[in-house]
Amino acid sequence: MARKTTLSVKRIFLVLLGSLFMAISVNGFLIPHKLLSSGVTGISILFNYLLDIPISLMILILNIPIFIVGYKLINREFIIISFIGMISLSIFISLTDNLPIFVDDVLLATIFGGVLSGLGAGIVFTNRGSTGGMDIIAVILRKYFSINIGNTLFIINALIVLISSFFFGIKLALYTMISIYINTIVVDKVQEGLDRKKAILVITNKYDEVTYAIMNQIHRGVTLLEGKGGFTKDSKKIIFCTIAPFQLAKIREIILKNDQNAFITVLDAAEVVGKGFKNKE
Repeated sequence: MARKTTLSVKRIFLVLLGSLFMAISVNGFLIPHKLLSSGVTGISILFNYLLDIPISLMILILNIPIFIVGYKLINREFIIISFIGMISLSIFISLTDNLPIFVDDVLLATIFGGVLSGLGAGIVFTNRGSTGGMDIIAVILRKYFSINIGNTLFIINALIVLISSFFFGIKLALYTMISIYINTIVVDKVQEGLDRKKAILVITNKYDEVTYAIMNQIHRGVTLLEGKGGFTKDSKKIIFCTIAPFQLAKIREIILKNDQNAFITVLDAAEVVGKGFKNKE
């Protein structure tokens, strides 16, 4: 059987879909109310407001040197899929240039523009790509200078908001800041919130009974870790198991039924890859 390529049709399609959502956010919600986006797209919108340069063209111009540097310094596959994302975003922004104004209220435009943009960006990031621009710069800074990506993007976006306030007033700048913040929250939710799992750690003296019950009633595999009591110095078996959130109540019931003195810790987990969960690509 042929090996599945990392640049699959599905992955490219989802990057295109995410780029389309971002373009609709720009032309349908942000631009009609003189709002900005984050990163290179935000800078391109600013040039459009001030100099009437097409946003799609400005995105291409600003990204050319970034991709040249990125191609030499970071993962080629990431650069290729990001190039697809950048080109598609530029094309979709051009194609959706004449969208009608979806909402007249600037606050609603701020909220839904941020949500739709974050949804699109989240889809692109989940497929291990980007739409170029500041994302590539941030990856380079993290790789070679150990500078946090989040801090880099925050500083860049803060500068965009500051410039926006100078040209368009503090009110629209604050709306832009709200939109960027919502964008960030939605990106995180798309990348992690849609694939949330629960990781269970159980310390029990009846690990055989608990392990057997979990595997036969929940149908999830478990791993036994070696532990040692900090006070008693007694050796302990620690049960580790990853489950879907809806299985939490059931597994808790099973554990306590077999050992009422069991110590249970529940942790949030995301992007769980392996047998029984997401397949490796």
